[in-house]
Amino acid sequence: MQQINHPPAGLETDLHPALDEHESSVESDRCYFCYDAPCVTACPTGIDIPLFIRQIQTGNRTGAAKTIFDENILGGMCARVCPTETLCEQACVREAAESQPVKIGRLQRFATDSFLGEAVHPYQRASDSGKRVCVVGAGPAGLACAHRLAIYGHQVALLDAGDKPGGLNEYGIAAYKTVDDFAQKEVEFILSVGGISLQKGVHVGSDVSFKELLEQYDAIFLGIGLGDVNQVALEGSNLAGVSNAVEFIANLRQSDDYTGVLPGRRVVVIGGGMTAIDAAVQARMLGAEEVTIAYRRGVESMNASRYEQELAQINGVKIRHNVQPVEFHNDGTGQIDSVELEHTITEAGELRATGEKFVVEADSVLLAIGQSLQEQLLADTAIELKGNRIVVDEGYRTGHPNIWAGGDCISGGEDLTVAAVQDGKLAAESIHLALSAQ
Repeated sequence: MQQINHPPAGLETDLHPALDEHESSVESDRCYFCYDAPCVTACPTGIDIPLFIRQIQTGNRTGAAKTIFDENILGGMCARVCPTETLCEQACVREAAESQPVKIGRLQRFATDSFLGEAVHPYQRASDSGKRVCVVGAGPAGLACAHRLAIYGHQVALLDAGDKPGGLNEYGIAAYKTVDDFAQKEVEFILSVGGISLQKGVHVGSDVSFKELLEQYDAIFLGIGLGDVNQVALEGSNLAGVSNAVEFIANLRQSDDYTGVLPGRRVVVIGGGMTAIDAAVQARMLGAEEVTIAYRRGVESMNASRYEQELAQINGVKIRHNVQPVEFHNDGTGQIDSVELEHTITEAGELRATGEKFVVEADSVLLAIGQSLQEQLLADTAIELKGNRIVVDEGYRTGHPNIWAGGDCISGGEDLTVAAVQDGKLAAESIHLALSAQ
């Protein structure tokens, strides 16, 4: 196995480099500034996209950033990781007319990056409301909720189990999508509004109970994400070299010495979502010679967008559709050496195995087959769950009158940073309304 103790070039290079002044001016001129802009409807946070692009066009970069932050305080990260190709840019009129949408995501980054280094925060807190809110989880939903509540004058305690805040923005997104420690810079920007006390390394349920939190705070928001990783019950799944892709990405993001996270020469990734793509591409960037994604359904069913699938293929990843693992083979020493796969077919909406099997050699296998809620965290809350997700009403309130939730952990929640931000923002509005009525 080759030795790498410095970041490979691909891991240090932005997937979508920042536009410079001239490029942003040229790109903003391409916008039609539609009156009934379909790009705004396609944005989960409802950013006034034509307005911020016009502000860039007229040289008002700060105003453009403020327009974005008004709806999405994590607009900088979303500019980097949002699947704009299936959201705002897919809805762009220029995409329909000439298959060349305005580069909305990169224009958003141009605007927001200019503000993160500013000494003055674009928002000022209202006078102290006397209310205290606990936000559990410092991921996108929790950060968005905490920031909006702080603006309204509430005191916010932001609890997170990790060593660093940011949630999936820090631990779960490919290194090549967010370089230069951007996740932490954005967190610092958000917290600089004031009124938010960050407490790291706090595990709710063991270090502090929900009963204690309910006694101390007027409201609680849960942005706890999906902390458990789904496993496969197959022969050989406990072999050395079989691990989960989420952990691989997290270790890579936190590592200064890449020798500790090398995946091997031949890597098989099981799954078809964004995590599978991120893990596979990063494995190639780390020097793996053969990387194969094995997905049990067809290309049309993959959660990863066509753009992301093409990105993987451009980077030398082979994607095999309609195949599923049936066994992981041992090399005789307890180490994985190959994966046995079986072809599948979908008939009348049902997936079934065909019986055709083949073997792919592998030094390591990365499982990217989804995550689930750590239900034990909610054991003493009597919060209703549906399909391993928290049930909330239209105001993101759970069945408990003083507990709200948002992000991946809720029923119907989308696995998107931008969707989690919207959940946190709207939950904060609901919490503020409830506290104001007390």
